Amino acid sequence: GRLNADNARFLLLAVLIVLYMLCGAAVFSAIELPTEREAKERWEERLENFTRRHNLSRTELRLFLREYEEASVAGIRVDDIRPGWDFTGAFYFVGTVVSTIGFGMTTPATVGGKIFLIFYGLIGCAGTILFFNLFLERLITVIAYVMKSCHERQLRRKGVLPHNGRRGSGTSEVDSLAGWKPSVYYVMLILCVASLIISCCASAMYTPIEGWSYFDSLYFCFVAFSTIGFGDLVSSQNIKYESQGLYRFGNFVFILMGVCCIYSLFNVISIIIKQSINWILKKLDCRCCHRCQRKLLRSRRNVVMPGNMRSRKNISIESDAVNESDTDGRRLSGEMISMKDFLASNKVSLAIMQKQLSETANGYPRQTSSNSKQNGFSSGVGALAIMNNRLVETSVDR
Repeated sequence: GRLNADNARFLLLAVLIVLYMLCGAAVFSAIELPTEREAKERWEERLENFTRRHNLSRTELRLFLREYEEASVAGIRVDDIRPGWDFTGAFYFVGTVVSTIGFGMTTPATVGGKIFLIFYGLIGCAGTILFFNLFLERLITVIAYVMKSCHERQLRRKGVLPHNGRRGSGTSEVDSLAGWKPSVYYVMLILCVASLIISCCASAMYTPIEGWSYFDSLYFCFVAFSTIGFGDLVSSQNIKYESQGLYRFGNFVFILMGVCCIYSLFNVISIIIKQSINWILKKLDCRCCHRCQRKLLRSRRNVVMPGNMRSRKNISIESDAVNESDTDGRRLSGEMISMKDFLASNKVSLAIMQKQLSETANGYPRQTSSNSKQNGFSSGVGALAIMNNRLVETSVDR
């Protein structure tokens, strides 16, 4: 059952990604292809006029231009720019390697450099991804602590929680505060705002120094922070800047902060996408399966009442992460999930991330199972967390 659910999730996600890519290709082709054709026509016209004016062979001119393209790949430009392989240029290059940005404006040309890059990038990229995951843990811990403090303040204003922070007579609100978790949608909103603020501040720095428009600066921030790294716009490439040392330091700090925030935002959005896929699968299953329709008629007498629904929302993260398909199926006792119920049931679901969030936010020590201690795996966040959990399950089965 669990394996079939995972396979269905995987196949549906693959189909959605392919459809998403096809739609994106259609949109970009419709927008960019006319401009590309116009640019090609203008270039052919200029090339023809240049060969006639200077009485040059078009074949020889094309060979010369190809040689310039090869020099451009090696980092040679017509305008004066800083050397690509001095120490600062090499440091900028390795930063784009380990962060997986890969602008492409500087690439190793020697065999030794290419071989070294393979081993260097293998370790560097893995270490940086681990750093991003650990950063995400701590960022969510801070967000959870701040939101929990605001929640406690609201309870104190209502008179439910004593002002000294101690438990009163054991009301349900105070008891439930220990297991309180912030909504994944609030976390996503905070990360969106943080990413937007960093991008706007960085663009305000790039616009006057690099000579880009503000929109181009925002475009560069997204391409760089998301580690897409096209390389059409690259910062810190001119040979000299005003306050050059300060600018390069600010450029490094903005890229580091931006990559961390966007990476964290991608992780949170991926959790919401996963929950949406689960909801789609349940809707498809309920519509396509005739047995499900019969079960709906028989199970209406067993529908969970609102009071029970609220108690089901406080499922621990451990049980929710391990038995996700089972708990999702029992959550509404076979009833079809409406969008309202879907949003309500996911208000306290941070999936993998909340495993550390609750204990840290409430000041409780993290509880680690004996199996995870024996295998030496931390729960983690993101792609590495999923891999670690799989490795733990495999080692336990053995």
